Amino acid sequence: MTQSNFEHFPQNVGILAMDMYFPSRCVEQSEMETFDGVSSGKYTIGLGQEKMAFIDDREDIQSICLTAVQSLMEKYNYSYSDIGRLEVGTETIIDKSKSVKTTLMTLFAEHGNTEIEGIDTTNACYGGFSAFSNAVNWIESSSWDGRKAIVIAGDLALYASGAARPTSGAGVVAMVIGPNAPVVLERGLRSTHMEHAYDFYKPDMHSEYPVVDGKFSNVCYLRAFDTCYNRYMTRLGKQLNKEHTCMDDIDYVVCHSPYAKLVNKSFARASYNDYLRDRENEKYAPIQQFGELTYGQSLENRDLEKACVGFTKAGYAQKVGPAAFVPKQIGNMYTAAVWAGLASLVSEVDSETLQGKRVLLYSYGSGLAASMVSFRINSDTSDIKEKLNLRERLAARTHSKPEEFAEAMKIRESTHNACDYTPVGSLDHIASGVYYIEKIDDKWRRFYKRKD
Repeated sequence: MTQSNFEHFPQNVGILAMDMYFPSRCVEQSEMETFDGVSSGKYTIGLGQEKMAFIDDREDIQSICLTAVQSLMEKYNYSYSDIGRLEVGTETIIDKSKSVKTTLMTLFAEHGNTEIEGIDTTNACYGGFSAFSNAVNWIESSSWDGRKAIVIAGDLALYASGAARPTSGAGVVAMVIGPNAPVVLERGLRSTHMEHAYDFYKPDMHSEYPVVDGKFSNVCYLRAFDTCYNRYMTRLGKQLNKEHTCMDDIDYVVCHSPYAKLVNKSFARASYNDYLRDRENEKYAPIQQFGELTYGQSLENRDLEKACVGFTKAGYAQKVGPAAFVPKQIGNMYTAAVWAGLASLVSEVDSETLQGKRVLLYSYGSGLAASMVSFRINSDTSDIKEKLNLRERLAARTHSKPEEFAEAMKIRESTHNACDYTPVGSLDHIASGVYYIEKIDDKWRRFYKRKD
């Protein structure tokens, strides 16, 4: 579809507002290294992570989403009647039938608005992107009634004690989607790759923890990145009427971030893909020696990885660094992770610098589903940056000891799926304005309160 075919759609559809919720407590990854008895740098350098957010039994997926929606509405002074669609992307399942979205409806029903479309979307970390796509597609369809959409992407990323636990985290990103947005989704520049893979999945309904094949999942992530990136670049080339598009045509990159080092590797790998599409270009001389590798070999070759990381070091700092800041401070957030990266970018780079820039966004969810799109910064983002206030809020968190993190995980393990239960976590860890679980009754019904 050419650009001219898009003229009948609402103009400049994208992100009007963003807010983010993350727990009040975090733990330093350097202290986790000592606590776990691993070598210094294993988490901070090997994973590229700095801090990890965590919660106990006082919060769940519904409470943190309630907090995010309420905060979003209050900060931007939206009327609850302004919202016609509410989509939730999450893989944190506490009910096999009832959606998180229906619980969020308590906020809207209080204001007389019960006509809101959308429910939950689930596929590992991809659900947030799918929720966003559903919201955009609604606005661009005959179903749209002129109101705005809210997209919620949030999860508790929890792992059993062991090698994967340092990639835990928790967070929610809430966004308002509509026309005439400052962060505009570019039309005609979208690619997707999906296939069947058991790289990360949650078959045990009695546990919050996933089954993970870490090495295979990394390969799946990079393979899906390659496929989406090459398809995206082909479509970008057609729009720009340019034979060889490459990362030079992109100003900023936001990738799903299970941990920062994987984002670094995927960005570096883009240069290898660029080289394979433009083999005669001398600027790729440092990686030309790897041109005869089979595709499978290229995914496993450490020398190629090292060469690409070195080749793209300056580009990473400029194009990826601003989006990597927040995920490094919180840890994995599953569906929220890629959107936290976008929030980080808007927070770290001033509005004037962002104007007119193209932002590439890559969403990946195990199992697997992946998509790549781009945004164009179309107008002032300073209001979003101010309301997110991420650096100040991140700095204000309580820095807990690893022992407290481990204890919180034990509490969650022992009370998972509990009924007729009152949480034992201290309300001292719940900030003002945050929703928490008051009790779970004998029919597993959950009751929430907002802290004054």
